[in-house]
Amino acid sequence: MRSKIIGTTLPVLELQLDAGDRVIGVPDQLSWMSGDISLTTSTAGGGGSGGLLGLVSRAVSGGGLFMTEFHAERGPGNVAFAAKLPGSFVEMQVEPGRGYLVHRHGFVCGTPGIEVTTAFQQTLGGAVFGGEGFILQKLAGRASAFVELSGELVTYELQPGQQLLVHPGHVGMFEETVGFELTTMRGVRNALFGGDGLFLVRLSGPGKVWLQSLTAPGLAHAISYYLPERRG
Repeated sequence: MRSKIIGTTLPVLELQLDAGDRVIGVPDQLSWMSGDISLTTSTAGGGGSGGLLGLVSRAVSGGGLFMTEFHAERGPGNVAFAAKLPGSFVEMQVEPGRGYLVHRHGFVCGTPGIEVTTAFQQTLGGAVFGGEGFILQKLAGRASAFVELSGELVTYELQPGQQLLVHPGHVGMFEETVGFELTTMRGVRNALFGGDGLFLVRLSGPGKVWLQSLTAPGLAHAISYYLPERRG
């Protein structure tokens, strides 16, 4: 399998599969495909033997109940996934003891052996994340995985004991060695969260952190003034 990133602002991830190659992805993010590609969709990672996706608990995370396996059966083919927001795709090598926690819509696709589970879900106040709260998915197993992050990327290598306070929407991804907890700063009013208090995520080292500059709630809030009012 070979990967290629097409474009910059709204990139497309194109995967070139040789005969026999398989990749497991999010079905609603598929943009186009060509060649001898077959699709199998199921709640267990597209079927197949050997536990291609392992344990899946994506339904409660809002990432979708079903996953699709793309299989180049008798010949080569291409599969493409388009970004939902301006940003970038990041390829990660997932290994036992070297997993990652990503934001709720971060996982795009991975090779057989990837395990995608819900790692954390916490309800937050107001209209943030559409009222669905702060959700993290965990990528584990042994595979290559592609993650979508929005806006510009800012990375930090946290040392043991070093902490970083981050707005939940800007948490893109971090290594599983990084500790995290939700905390509230009282006395700060925030239109996205409502009420008196601002939720922040405390990330604690050691480990690497990827932050994203663009958030879907922030984008929705910025353009809400220009949208027609709902009536009825």
